Amino acid sequence: QVQVAESGGGSVEAGGSLRLSCKISGYTETNYCMGWLRQAPGQEREVVATIDNDGDSKVADSVKGRFTIARGNGKLTLFLQMNNLKPEDTAMYYCAADEWVGLCYAWQRSGEFAHWGQGTQVTVSS
Repeated sequence: QVQVAESGGGSVEAGGSLRLSCKISGYTETNYCMGWLRQAPGQEREVVATIDNDGDSKVADSVKGRFTIARGNGKLTLFLQMNNLKPEDTAMYYCAADEWVGLCYAWQRSGEFAHWGQGTQVTVSS
């Protein structure tokens, strides 16, 4: 059984930084797309960044230049380095994974990620 666990959320002031971590266990497929998604109260969930098994990544325009997605040495560990945080970054952040690499590019189908974590809250105050 695949388990996804995020950590690293918290409260910071605008301009601050946070690093989110995600550990995926029980995943045995060679191919994958892993990603970070977020959802603010009253808003739709959006994809923040994704990375596939080849290490190719994509970052949303709204966070480009501020957020960086990376894999750990163990490959099934995922990080999101968030710098220069803004109040509009406040949301619940979710880590997700799927064996279909196409999800890393077909963001409109992000609801199809098979494996999700419980989420970690990020709150940015002005």
